[in-house]
Amino acid sequence: MRLLLINPSNPLVAILRVGENRWNRYRVWKPLSLVVIAGLTPPEWEITIVDENLGVPDYAALPRPDLVGITAFTSQANRAYEVAAIYRGLGVKVVMGGIHASMCLEEVSARVDCVVTGEAETVWAKVLDDAAHGRLQRVYEGGFAEMESIPLPRHDLLTGDYAFGAVQTTRGCPLNCNFCSVSAFNGTRYRQRPVADVIREMQAIPEKRVLVVDDNLIGTRRSDIARAKELFRAMIAADLGKEWICQATVNMADDEELLQLAADAGCRGVFIGFESPSREGLAELGKKFNLHRGRSSRASVRAIQRHGIVVAGSFIIGLDTDEPGIGKSIARTASLYGVDHLNVLFLTPLPGTRLWDKMQAEDRIALGAFPEDWQYYTLTFPVSRYKQLSLHDVMEEMIDCSRHFYSLPRILRRVWGNLSQLRNPLITLVGGLSFRSNIRLDKKTFAEFDSLQGARYAR
Repeated sequence: MRLLLINPSNPLVAILRVGENRWNRYRVWKPLSLVVIAGLTPPEWEITIVDENLGVPDYAALPRPDLVGITAFTSQANRAYEVAAIYRGLGVKVVMGGIHASMCLEEVSARVDCVVTGEAETVWAKVLDDAAHGRLQRVYEGGFAEMESIPLPRHDLLTGDYAFGAVQTTRGCPLNCNFCSVSAFNGTRYRQRPVADVIREMQAIPEKRVLVVDDNLIGTRRSDIARAKELFRAMIAADLGKEWICQATVNMADDEELLQLAADAGCRGVFIGFESPSREGLAELGKKFNLHRGRSSRASVRAIQRHGIVVAGSFIIGLDTDEPGIGKSIARTASLYGVDHLNVLFLTPLPGTRLWDKMQAEDRIALGAFPEDWQYYTLTFPVSRYKQLSLHDVMEEMIDCSRHFYSLPRILRRVWGNLSQLRNPLITLVGGLSFRSNIRLDKKTFAEFDSLQGARYAR
């Protein structure tokens, strides 16, 4: 039997169209969930994986599958429904899973034959067996998987031109920030895969560079940190020859041994969510963790960088506490912290989050014609009405932030700092110039967006 697994694209996200710009391959991540699903699939199924971010195939020319499985984030939902319609029109059953399917069950159920909610490990075997015998159910509730049950993903089935491999070592996040749906989907309990399983998977990944997709690789408790050290020691002992980047909380800087082990194990970059330059903003988002013990973010960033690890900082524009000038304030704060790269997103209410419930109750979701409007929920479009910033204002704040942080003198200063500390100056230069070159494109995109959607922001 044939199983076709599909990761749909979002046509609005130009950076994901690798065929149009070779640099985009450095900004496209493998659809790890699909290779995990493939690893759960019995050998009697012939598996094909399609990642539309590498190009949309001629589906009519592909061998007819017996079952189609689609995964989707919220911003991919529209395209997922289009692909589902193609195969349902051919009489092929379509299963959809992923975070959007779990958070918008009724909507998704109306457009596919079967929905898998939560983590698929506990139910995928039954889904396949039921599909093979013509008794596919409408919904399978996956819940939370035991981390020991995750098989070796089929990385061999994704043979496209990726700059990075991908691996997951933990699931769940105890921080439960109000804008993040991770805790709703993966739970608030921090769960770790066996270290030996992670090492075997790393050895099976063909790419030299790897993205560790964990929402927080190191965790927040002492036992979590101890497990991270165990993992790093095992990576060093296995002599993997990999370089990797990860996401972590700022407490990564608190433990010198942890940092040294991470660097020795191949860590070359870490993405940290600072979210807001103000205490009030962090409190609004429910991310008070960053304020623990009177922490100095600047000192924390410096501590990480001293080990040759590049730091990317993430912030959000559009909080209720954000006033005009927030763009430059974020840029100045990021420069003060000394981060190598700055990633700024619009405050976006995603289904399943407390922020969604709040903004929906306050009638502040401006783009709410679903499912069509899901295409804008990429975090790079303003989809909400912001308390102190108009649509025009919030887009201008984003442009001001980029102009300020990615000015040519500031880029060159960061490159010089990387040279003096032996921290990948070429990556900082290329990344900085890439972000700088996108400012003009962002202005054009925002102008088009304002023209198309601006009237819908009127109260």
